[in-house]
Amino acid sequence: MLDAFQGLCHVVRVWLARLGATVIALLALTLVAHAASLSDKFSSHLKGSKSVVDHAVWDGLLKTYVKSSADGLNRVDYASFKRNGHGVLKTYISELASVNVAALSRPEQFAFWVNLYNAKTIDIVLDAYPIRSIKDVKLGGGLIAAFTGGPWAANVVTVSGVNLSLNDIEHEILRPVFRDPRVHYAVNCASIGCPNLSLDAYTGAMLDAQLNAAAVGYINHPRGFSASAGGLVASSIYDWYSQDFGGSSQGVLKHAGAYANAKLKSAMQRAGTIDSYAYDWSLNDVRP
Repeated sequence: MLDAFQGLCHVVRVWLARLGATVIALLALTLVAHAASLSDKFSSHLKGSKSVVDHAVWDGLLKTYVKSSADGLNRVDYASFKRNGHGVLKTYISELASVNVAALSRPEQFAFWVNLYNAKTIDIVLDAYPIRSIKDVKLGGGLIAAFTGGPWAANVVTVSGVNLSLNDIEHEILRPVFRDPRVHYAVNCASIGCPNLSLDAYTGAMLDAQLNAAAVGYINHPRGFSASAGGLVASSIYDWYSQDFGGSSQGVLKHAGAYANAKLKSAMQRAGTIDSYAYDWSLNDVRP
């Protein structure tokens, strides 16, 4: 009887393992198909288009509620923003839903997606504020979201009739369609460890200069890279998205070296590699 029971248990374990593997495989295929669909859906653009999306409202909100500080961090006055500007922000985000993205030029599209991502991130934080970290926000989005925390996997905006998550915007549209590693300096996850939330809305006309300035600002700040006797420490962004920066620590250093000041560049050359990675998920709030 015992042998029969143990045999049954083994069969059940094997069946569950195979079922789990099948579910994971189907989930992976579904995600890949979803990603390809979004990339195809939003890859079209109108070369030479003169259409411009008006981001003046977002620009005004940034200038009102984002505060630069002597330590090089831009922090958000969430308390004041929630009291006085949240409704305006929600109206701006809802208006972006009607934009015909395919009728825009590539730079204008890039600016559109970055502004939408950042505005919606602030909106999500304001809905939940006060919080200590954006990872404390739970909006659903499946097993991965339950494990990692944060709002990134949940559908939170609609553009051209398509429901999108923040992950969709960053990883299925911005990264694969535009293939510009500087996107990582533009999108902001409302955290201290993240590149600064810009004091200005991104625009197609100023995009390249804005992206370069964001790269310089982050790479030359200790959040980006810091060197000490213990070695070279880099932001975890360069670990999580290594493939966007050449796929190795040497690729990351080559990328960063193009924006690094002389002191940091010298430290990178001496180190020759990245020894460790770090990231601070604390909310980028003006309040301690």
